Amino acid sequence: MFRPTVYGLLLLGAFGLQAGDTVKIALTGPFTGGSAPMGVSTRDGAKLAIAEINAAGGIQVGSKKMKIEVIERDDEAKNERGALIAQELAAMGDLAGVIGTVNTGVCMAGDKHLQEKGITKIICPAAGSASMTQWSKAGVKDNSIFRFAAHDGIQAAMVVEEAINRKFTKVAVVFDSTNYGVSGRDDMLDQIKKQGNKLEVVAQEKFNIGDKDMTAQLLRAKSAGAQAILIWGIGPELAAVSNGMAKIGMKEPLIGGWTLSMSNYIDNAGKNGNGTLMPQTFIEEAITPKAKSFIEGYHKTFKVGRIPSPVAAAQGYDAVYLMAAAVKQAGSTDTHKVKEALEDLKEPVVGVIATWNHPYTKWDPADFTTHEAFRREQTVMGMVKDGRVVFGNDADRERLRKSAMTATPAKVKAKAKAKTK
Repeated sequence: MFRPTVYGLLLLGAFGLQAGDTVKIALTGPFTGGSAPMGVSTRDGAKLAIAEINAAGGIQVGSKKMKIEVIERDDEAKNERGALIAQELAAMGDLAGVIGTVNTGVCMAGDKHLQEKGITKIICPAAGSASMTQWSKAGVKDNSIFRFAAHDGIQAAMVVEEAINRKFTKVAVVFDSTNYGVSGRDDMLDQIKKQGNKLEVVAQEKFNIGDKDMTAQLLRAKSAGAQAILIWGIGPELAAVSNGMAKIGMKEPLIGGWTLSMSNYIDNAGKNGNGTLMPQTFIEEAITPKAKSFIEGYHKTFKVGRIPSPVAAAQGYDAVYLMAAAVKQAGSTDTHKVKEALEDLKEPVVGVIATWNHPYTKWDPADFTTHEAFRREQTVMGMVKDGRVVFGNDADRERLRKSAMTATPAKVKAKAKAKTK
């Protein structure tokens, strides 16, 4: 017999709301298919935050409190479906904002419809650089699209640095053929140049979504003398690379984008995934009381022993609180006013990843990072160990713990005030 948890009851309350005096937020992403661990984790992390906010009475909007009403859409990681969903959402006159989307191609196909109508969107938890740089290249003067993820420039820099710090000199760059994979390849090659060409790229190898045998690509990398594989892609194909390396006796490390932390990589790679390194914005470890509460709440509510994608879940959770803070500051559910507030949040927002102090600024076409929340200091190197992602560096754990414990809203606000004097 089903017995709902406390969080379950909150969720039932959150999603059983009737239209009316509510703040309408759409949650989108791939809830089925190869990218589902990210999409589902983002959605469910967001649901935890929404449940907490609604249980506390909702968001203070002007003189009244309004609960959040959710519109949920599965884009299946398909560009054409993402475009149709974006068109549907853009036609809604009372939508406060959108949170979600994982795949770069889905963003490229759909976000233009939201941008045309000025619908505020926080891309979360991923999508490649092109999902934001497209607006800079187009010279868009007023952009309603934000991103809440460690952008690929940060991740690629960390991947390249990791290889250099390990004294490697020859690497193979391996990537999938999606927009995300190609964009990631370009970012890694760009970072290799920026960091002094200390790494020689002896092979560039591509694979397609659905490929199960990477032997040919890996043999070429091996014969070229690659000492490490720098990889960018999504889904179970990443596991096929690790398993293929084990099959031909390649013991070189795999270093790549954050998607290597997804459950469908870890589970399919098994012991062959041990030692894999990737940038992370959240590790599923209770290093603070807030992290402990979030992890336990997720496990209990969704009946899992491990979050499919901890990074995605934590980013979905924090993104909701940022959106809620913008609605409160705007004193309105008007998406255009929410956008303006998001660009200039006055109060610190306490999240599970960090306490966010003015994460975004007014859009500058010459600098897409004005609509990027994450900086290098919020990102650490994770490592796969026996079916989980752990801190790759003990110093990072302590740094994040101290930062989270000391960065209370009052202290962050005082620090921000001091900077302006």
